[in-house]
Amino acid sequence: MTRQPDDADDTVEVLRTVWAAQDPVAAAADDDCGPTKSCRNMKDVSFDGFAEPGSDIGAAWRAKLQREGKLSTSGASVRDLVLGTASND
Repeated sequence: MTRQPDDADDTVEVLRTVWAAQDPVAAAADDDCGPTKSCRNMKDVSFDGFAEPGSDIGAAWRAKLQREGKLSTSGASVRDLVLGTASND
């Protein structure tokens, strides 16, 4: 069987069609990303508009967590959550 130069292009197109048919949400995710819809592509994600210009983004984030009842004041770190504290060893 002789391989034609456009066989690879045809193969890629067939795979894209199969993948799109299996997961239509993933196929449309790149086109419909925005502030109100979840997006799998994170290259354009930023914190612009999250806080007033010139203000502390960390403080704005903590205020949002507090408003939502998700702010922890235990002082534990992410490391403590994953590995446990020294008293849990």
